[in-house]
Amino acid sequence: MNIFEGIWVPLVTPFNHGKIDIRATQELVHYLVNSGVYGLVIAGTTGEGCALDKNEQQLLLSVVQEAVEERCPLLLGLNGSSTRELVDKVKRFKPGSLAGFLISPPVYVRPAQEGIRLHFNAIAAATELPIVLYNIPARTGINMSVNLIAELTQNPQFIGVKECGHQIKDLIAFDKLSVLNGNDETLFNDLRLGASGAISAAAHIRPDLFVLLYDLVKSGRINHAHNLFEQLLPFIKLLFSESNPAPVKAALAMQGLIADSLRLPMTSMSTAGQIALRKELDVVLNISVDQSQPDFLKRTYKYPQTQPMVAKAAT
Repeated sequence: MNIFEGIWVPLVTPFNHGKIDIRATQELVHYLVNSGVYGLVIAGTTGEGCALDKNEQQLLLSVVQEAVEERCPLLLGLNGSSTRELVDKVKRFKPGSLAGFLISPPVYVRPAQEGIRLHFNAIAAATELPIVLYNIPARTGINMSVNLIAELTQNPQFIGVKECGHQIKDLIAFDKLSVLNGNDETLFNDLRLGASGAISAAAHIRPDLFVLLYDLVKSGRINHAHNLFEQLLPFIKLLFSESNPAPVKAALAMQGLIADSLRLPMTSMSTAGQIALRKELDVVLNISVDQSQPDFLKRTYKYPQTQPMVAKAAT
């Protein structure tokens, strides 16, 4: 079974008076997992990973692992501009603790494609854990070409890609590569094209509906899926009308799940944005579907205690 499929949620990091809110984090994890999400990403873009130091990152991971209780796999988001720094980071995590890493190209420095290739190969050589490539040009300033991704994935350690650009159709053609949508507004179309799933920030809100959307597409009930997505789309657009994760945190706070607290330089959603968001949130919270409870609550996942060594791509 390929675990890098279905609806994954890049978990927000709840804060309370500037510190990680452990209780809110675990309650949010229970809510998401009980709603059927396939996996969680910890300390990614939506989780304000850049604002967490290594001790907070480890605390967050431990807190989430305790709440998950092996019910779904976890990816850890890592980023940075220095290859040496990323190599040191991945060495801190051993097989059995994670399903893998979600790693973007170096931010800000805009290396050549060859530099990105060497960067990722150096990281892969430092860990046995799988790596999901994270192509997000809007934040890194550089696009990973389809050819580069194809070359990297000759090493089976590069198991998937979260694609936030416009290359989904080309990437889906690669065998043995999990292609995960990273742009919520194109979720329905990308699933129809054959994407393995999505890492969806919007799925924090009514995660059950996003899981249902995935199941409807994969089972060929396209009209039902399209009708559901059309109901979700206005809300999805509002969630990305301002910098992520401010609107997502605002929507969760409106439901009493977390405090509306972000770390600088991120700030809360504007007042005007929150007024519009609340109206659409009421609509989404009241979407009802005639759907029997799926079997996802029976889903379990246990990290293997040992990982087979994989071939390392030449650097």
